[in-house]
Amino acid sequence: MNFFAQTPISEEPQRPRMRASASLCTPSVVRGMHTFKISSYNLQRGIGVGRYLSSATFDVGGYFWRIEYYPDGEMEMKIGDYAYISLDFASTNSEVRASFEIRLVDQANKLPPLVLLSQKMPIVFRSHPPPYLGKDFLQPSLYLQDDSLMIECSITVLAESKVAVTMTSIDIQVPPSNLSNNLGELLKAGEETNITFEVRGESFHAHKIVLAMRSPVFKAALFGPMGDRTRRTMNIEGIQPTIFSALLHFIYIDSLPSMGHLYGDNGEEMVKHLVMAADRYAMERMKVICESILCKNLNVQNVTATLDLANCYHCNQLKNACLEFITSPDRVQDVVASEGYAKLKRSCPAIIADIFERATMSHKIQHVHP
Repeated sequence: MNFFAQTPISEEPQRPRMRASASLCTPSVVRGMHTFKISSYNLQRGIGVGRYLSSATFDVGGYFWRIEYYPDGEMEMKIGDYAYISLDFASTNSEVRASFEIRLVDQANKLPPLVLLSQKMPIVFRSHPPPYLGKDFLQPSLYLQDDSLMIECSITVLAESKVAVTMTSIDIQVPPSNLSNNLGELLKAGEETNITFEVRGESFHAHKIVLAMRSPVFKAALFGPMGDRTRRTMNIEGIQPTIFSALLHFIYIDSLPSMGHLYGDNGEEMVKHLVMAADRYAMERMKVICESILCKNLNVQNVTATLDLANCYHCNQLKNACLEFITSPDRVQDVVASEGYAKLKRSCPAIIADIFERATMSHKIQHVHP
């Protein structure tokens, strides 16, 4: 099984080119107000039930309307001193959606408007049959001024909605950044290098400024107060050439190389060595990527060794993943019975304490003793 085949690292997919557009649907709204004043109001009263005083026909939104006021009420069955008001749709062979409000207005400006009839949500007005919109109310004596009554009618007419294109744009496809590829080619070509690393008999050429930009450890060694800015060679101990090559690859390209063919089925060990190298040179992103690869490939045989590595190199996320794996009810007995667990008890008893603390908190381990 190829360890790396399970955890491919792919480039960001290119977005397909697309044409973007937008439209806006807005109702065509016309608002209007008509004022209907009834003079000699008390003289007008007494014309009889069911008879009305009509305003002039007025136009709102290209449609005709009238206010009909019944001083003595519309129906004789109504008990009390009531008047009646209605809105008449006076257009012929027409249909429209509209809302309205009819109110009494205090001409002395001492009282707030008194709403007599209101339709806040638009309704359909038709010529045939006309809508029956009216309301009884007590005689408006408080709103009489010099024996006259002032009525206001506000109407909002909604015509057909209009749809307009508000934006049309073509998405120009921006190619992905090729900076990492350019740096990779620079590393591969070895052009203008100014530092050579000797690693167990193999030489690696690089650029100081790139190393310093990516690794604070290299920055301190090459440009820090204790470093030698003029040095042209550096010996690297304690690391394999293949691992150092992968480290340089990540420094320049920000991704791990395709390494399965280098170590075959032993890829897990290579990733662990990469964790060590990343920790040594403070390459945190590289370290987390390697943690992720190891986390996705945990099993009963390797989890204790991986936990030991995570503990030694401060890989907290990987350590938590290992502890969670070990204390799982369906795995814990197999892990405890493994050879790796016995080695871990001898080499790092503190981790065993962590395991049992985690297990005790979650009540997952029973009858298991270190």
